[in-house]
Order: sequence, then structure tokens, then C-alpha cells
Amino acid sequence: MTAIAYGDTARLGVLVPSGNSVAEVELRAMLPPSVAMLVTRLALRGSSVPELMAMLTDLDKAAELVGHAEPDAIAFHCTAVSTFAPHLAEEIRGRITAASGRKALATADGILAALRVLEARRVLLVTPYIEPVHAREIDYLQAQGVAVVGGSFLGVNTNLEMARIPPAAIADQVRVAAKGVDADLCFISCTAIRSAGLIDGLERELGMPVMTSNQVMAWHALTELGIAERVAGFGCLFER
Repeated sequence: MTAIAYGDTARLGVLVPSGNSVAEVELRAMLPPSVAMLVTRLALRGSSVPELMAMLTDLDKAAELVGHAEPDAIAFHCTAVSTFAPHLAEEIRGRITAASGRKALATADGILAALRVLEARRVLLVTPYIEPVHAREIDYLQAQGVAVVGGSFLGVNTNLEMARIPPAAIADQVRVAAKGVDADLCFISCTAIRSAGLIDGLERELGMPVMTSNQVMAWHALTELGIAERVAGFGCLFER
């Protein structure tokens, strides 16, 4: 009989932006085979404020539906929306749990938890975002007591376009942004970019921890679910 990993250790529900073709692939690579991933989409294609906030329109129904599979937790996985304002992640988690009866996670919570574990207070922030989204993320981090001491953004509007950015271009963006910057950590933000494979190499090159949005969610979900097993090759965060 052919062995199939059905997720006998845990099941993680994940709500991702509709235009995102990267998050599922990277999360699957970073989660142990013993953890199943059950994915549902919420409408999001652009980066304007109305588009970002509209992602929450069908949140309750999506959470209810993935909740039918009785996952151990449901993760709302969008950096730009969950960091839109300091209060929003908590509201999102509350709605998910109310609709599904399941434990809820949000990308923003994972970011803050990872920063605490890595004892990082001075962050280099690198994103593919348009300027208003990048600026809101800076404001969010600073409201949480984290100083953004450098970084850059690419001005890309949609998840589809973000997914087409070559990993080598992301690495080059990081290298340029890091020059002359005294930071505790580099955060490559966005669930829609191909960044997970860069983590180990950039950590060695920069001499500092490197976080990405998908890496943070995989680590946060495993931590919250009490699963000690880790997949190797995705940075020092996974060793904590």
C-alpha cells in the first residue's frame, strides 16, 4: 500500500488571499508531513484600502466552511491585512473562532511572537508592496515597540505580480537595503513572494536572523499547536 500523509498529528486550516499562488506551496514545504493543511480563499487581488478590507467580507463564512473539517486551528494568512491596524488581528481571530468554534491564528501575531523569540527590536523591513502598505506595516511594528531602521519596497500592487518576482531579485533587494544598516533582524514581508528558499543563505550572508511571512506562519502554527517537529533549512527561527 502506498503511504500517504493525511495529517494524523494535526490539521491546520488556512485562509489565504485569492490571488496568492505562493503561500500554500511554501507553507507545505515548511510544515511536517504529519500536519495537514486545509486551504480556503478570500477575495483579494489588489492593494488598495478597499480591496484589503474587502478580504474580510466573507471571513465568517470561510471560517465556518473550513471549520467543518474540524482543524486544530484556523490561520488567517495575509500580512498586509492583519497588520493594517494594531487591533485588527485580534478582531479577525475573534470572528474566526465565533464562526467555526476553532482556535484562530493571524499572520500579525506570528510576526510579533517571532520577533519576541528572536529578541529583535531593530528590524530591516523589505517588501514588494506599494508605498502605503509598506508604510502601514512600519507603523504597525512601531506601535508594537519595534523600530524599523531600514528597508525598501518594490511598488508591486497584486499578488499575481508579486509571485512573479524572481527569488534572486528579492535577495538583491535585501542586500541593497541591508548596506550600512544596524539591525537585529531582516523581515522579508509578504505571503505572496518566493522568499522561503532564501532564508538560510541570507542569514549566513547578512549575519542576522531572517524572517519571512510564510516562515513565520508555519513556525507560529506549529508552536501554537504544540508540535516540536521542524523541517530543516528554513532559518534560525525554526531552531527556537
